[in-house]
Amino acid sequence: MITRTRLSALATTAALVASGGLLTATPAAAAVTCNSPLWKADYYANTTLTGTPKLTTCDSVISENYGLGDPAVTTLPKDNFGVRWTLTRDFGSGGPFAFTAEAQDGIRVSLDGVRRIDLWKNNSTTQKKTLNLTIPAGRHTITVHYATWTGAANVKFGYAPITSATTDTVRPLTPAAFTTAYDKTLNKVTTRWTANKEMDLAGYRVYRRLVGTTAWSRVGGTTTPLTTTTSTDSPPPTGQGYAYEIRAVDRAGNESVGTVDLPITSVDRTAPGAPTGLKAVRASTGDAVLTWTAPSATDVAAYRVYVDGVLTETVTDDTRYVHPWGDYGTTYQFTVKAVDRAGNASAAAATSFTTSGDRVAPAPVTGLKATPREDGVFLEWTPNPEPDVKLYKIYKAEWYDDGEGTAGWLAHNVELLTKDADSYLHESAADGENVLYGVVAIDAWGNALDATDPAMNWVEVTELGTPEAP
Repeated sequence: MITRTRLSALATTAALVASGGLLTATPAAAAVTCNSPLWKADYYANTTLTGTPKLTTCDSVISENYGLGDPAVTTLPKDNFGVRWTLTRDFGSGGPFAFTAEAQDGIRVSLDGVRRIDLWKNNSTTQKKTLNLTIPAGRHTITVHYATWTGAANVKFGYAPITSATTDTVRPLTPAAFTTAYDKTLNKVTTRWTANKEMDLAGYRVYRRLVGTTAWSRVGGTTTPLTTTTSTDSPPPTGQGYAYEIRAVDRAGNESVGTVDLPITSVDRTAPGAPTGLKAVRASTGDAVLTWTAPSATDVAAYRVYVDGVLTETVTDDTRYVHPWGDYGTTYQFTVKAVDRAGNASAAAATSFTTSGDRVAPAPVTGLKATPREDGVFLEWTPNPEPDVKLYKIYKAEWYDDGEGTAGWLAHNVELLTKDADSYLHESAADGENVLYGVVAIDAWGNALDATDPAMNWVEVTELGTPEAP
């Protein structure tokens, strides 16, 4: 019985229908083009594979069992015919390959015209051979010659990369035509490249690094390599620059050199850290003074200060804010947020502050005595016992009369003393004038009797000496 697995007996002028590995077939008179990685098969009615082919086909694999008959009854003889298969393809980076051949009868295999397998003889059984060899990078041509003389006829040939990590140490080629596109609205980077030619390619890996650093991180973590030629990524939205590159990886785990780095600048949607160390203290004026420590972010442009939840001040170039003294006993809630140049606001730092003090002036100073001396007037008084007294102010009043009906005592401040004072020498000329002296206590909140207050105690004294003539 005749077994034919790949060719059907047809008229020489008819096209052959695709079946199994056979894709197309035409009479020898017609030109045939087989696109890589298809084999171009030329059938000859002799074992020398000379003359004009009787038939030309395109095959996806070489695996034929012609049995005891010819592959095309009306085209080739029953015995003594031959076939030449030719394939040219790009092997990418190349690497170690295994050639496996078996035939009854003869088979020869060449790479770029150099014979690699030679089993060219009439054989009553199927002969086999496996050859491991390294194919250089780029395009190469494999040619398979087959001849059957008499008896049964079959032929197989295959080539495949060796993917053992101990054998294959050849890196894949760097992916070509690498591009990036960044959509700021979606914060999405789309990378594209063209497919590699390696037969043992496992896929691709996308890497990203912060511009200015050398540490790459793999987009997608440790997942298996991409088998597509496009990828998307959402970089940290920090407003910083990131560089991308693509690397090919084969089934032995070899990784290619990366592509040229392509940078993008991400949109800034990341708020700075909150200010730290926020505190409020009372100033000598009674105002609340807020201070804080800036966050570590370098793009902080300003600070927003909120008082009881209301934006009150935007502070630039400082980490301090003074809030005016409010009503006594009032508690204020202060919050401060850092704002970067993109307008992102941090979480709030918060603190509270309660105003203290009062608006009541210390009691009038008592026990005031004034003693005239040659060098001036020496004042003594009883210290005010109130705990919040901080200062004493010394007043001197002189009589004024303009001769036109306006007369009275004109008081002016002559000295400011600390709370520990209980006496003071006002140096003045001994001119025999009548004058008034008064002392008022000032508390920590700035409260004090006015010089015109009726409660204020004045003492009258006549300076030594002779009054000057008016």
